[in-house]
Amino acid sequence: MSNKEESYITGFFRLESASGIILMCAAVIAVIFANSPLQVYYNLLLDTPVEIRIGALHIAKPLLLWINDGLMAVFFFLVGLELKRELVEGELSNPRNIVLPGIGAVGGMAIPALIYVGFNHDSPSAISGWAIPAATDIAFALGVLMLLGSRVPSSIKVFLTSLAIFDDIGAIIIIAVFYTAKISLVSLLVVACCLPLLLLFNRLRLESKTLFIMVGAVMWVAMLKSGVHATLAGVILAMFIPMRSKRDPDFSPLKDMEHDLHSAVAFGVLPLFAFANAGLDLSGVGLEQVFHGVPLGIALGLFLGKQVGVFGFCWVAIRLGVARLPSGMNWGALYGTAALCGIGFTMSLFIGSLAFEESEVNRLFDERLGIIIGSLASGVVGYLVLRRVLPTPVKG
Repeated sequence: MSNKEESYITGFFRLESASGIILMCAAVIAVIFANSPLQVYYNLLLDTPVEIRIGALHIAKPLLLWINDGLMAVFFFLVGLELKRELVEGELSNPRNIVLPGIGAVGGMAIPALIYVGFNHDSPSAISGWAIPAATDIAFALGVLMLLGSRVPSSIKVFLTSLAIFDDIGAIIIIAVFYTAKISLVSLLVVACCLPLLLLFNRLRLESKTLFIMVGAVMWVAMLKSGVHATLAGVILAMFIPMRSKRDPDFSPLKDMEHDLHSAVAFGVLPLFAFANAGLDLSGVGLEQVFHGVPLGIALGLFLGKQVGVFGFCWVAIRLGVARLPSGMNWGALYGTAALCGIGFTMSLFIGSLAFEESEVNRLFDERLGIIIGSLASGVVGYLVLRRVLPTPVKG
């Protein structure tokens, strides 16, 4: 690995870790707002109507949905860029590096979903939330790792990041397949017409960000009107960004866009999303609310499901000889990392906003309560386990 590549990876982890701390602060501020006299202003802000009209084209949504459908498309665009880079020349380009985190990700999605279904299988209005505990928030998880400082080997960070990337792929597929409204074929036709144009840009290896953004904006509006969730436009657009420049082989348009977007997403988009979606009114919360099927299924899915799924599937794969423990990791470190995977904050909140939007029952409180409890418990346990099993660096 070259010094340039090592510097890039180090910068990525530092940025993601710092973003996790900012996310925590944004979530805490949202809860404070939701449980103080400021609650009325918090709700008024999120309910502020925002409209765009160009001729017959009319998009009218409250500010909350502009954040969830619009700004989060930028987040998914960045996820798509990171995914393509990893598949082309990163950790995921080597088949030996993807087996263990890939298997762990499958277990980390399947077991939490099964736990949730076990608690809510008899409730037609609640069952649609089965995918909420299947997500991992890489920014939050790396933020917790940062608290352990130099004790954390790079192999744990790479494993956790790779697993989260597979997790994101699963979330993208789940959103595309299961959380779509009524489909508009005309709007999907517009999306389809954008793809050959993006392919042409890719083949010509164009570096103009403006051209890609213009076509991406058209595709986002069409997705918004199609019934397929608009954020998927960001992932599709990212797949067509050229990896290499035609005029300068050492320049990567994809990496350049990724670098430009990282700070904006890490310190702008995600904290704003957290602030808009984490406001949980805790007044009147008792055991009855905590032990309701939805929050209990989400909390246990994140806390127990991720530990059992990630660690269990990885243990079986290693014992069968399909994969091996990364260097610098032992079984205790793997278990602590599996626990950190139960921090599902950002993506869980996002999937939750989709899962119940078509339901006549308001599950907003239930989903947020379960996500916060499960993510908090996972973060604490993961931190304590890793603090105990990781070696203390020798001073001086």
